[in-house]
Amino acid sequence: MIRVLVADDEPLIRAGIRMILTSVEDIDVVAEAADGRAAVELVRAHAVDVALLDIQMPVLDGLSALAELRRAAPAVRALILTTFGERANVLRALGEGGAGFLLKDSAPAELIQAVRAAAAGDAYLSPGATRHVVDSLASSRAAERGEEARRRLEALSERELEVLGLLGEGLSNADAGARIHVSEATVKTYVSRILTKLGCENRVQAALLARDAGLGPD
Repeated sequence: MIRVLVADDEPLIRAGIRMILTSVEDIDVVAEAADGRAAVELVRAHAVDVALLDIQMPVLDGLSALAELRRAAPAVRALILTTFGERANVLRALGEGGAGFLLKDSAPAELIQAVRAAAAGDAYLSPGATRHVVDSLASSRAAERGEEARRRLEALSERELEVLGLLGEGLSNADAGARIHVSEATVKTYVSRILTKLGCENRVQAALLARDAGLGPD
């Protein structure tokens, strides 16, 4: 069972998240907090596996609460929730050791997926935030890595290269499927193959590799 803390200063948001997460058998919401300070204290008091932290909360905001949690309870995986995808917040959340960044307008299935991924020790980045990370990190990577990246991409088929380019744009599987006129399940299969062939752990790593190789939008 994945034990979750939900921190958001809006009661209706907390109730909605609780309803979504407790609709599946392997997740239980064990605590709720209306501010970042209370979230930190509740994590100390409960055996929490994953903390969902709203980025804008009174007393202590989500990013500051994340920093304190990393010191007080490093085993707890923290996901940042927000209604916007500002680049600085995405990068700071990841830099502070967050397990991921999730936009509040994400589908319920994505919320569940993010919690499960975090609990499993994986990083989860909402497709809507992926582009921000790719744009920022790609600009700081050395130019000489381009040749190596292009060599690695030679293992992909033409269709896989097309899907990889869409990952670099931050598209979800569903949106990518609509773009190239295939089903979401088909895109998911392509993504799995791409990650395996490139030796990448997640779609963000694959998107960065694509940008190193010059694939995708400028």
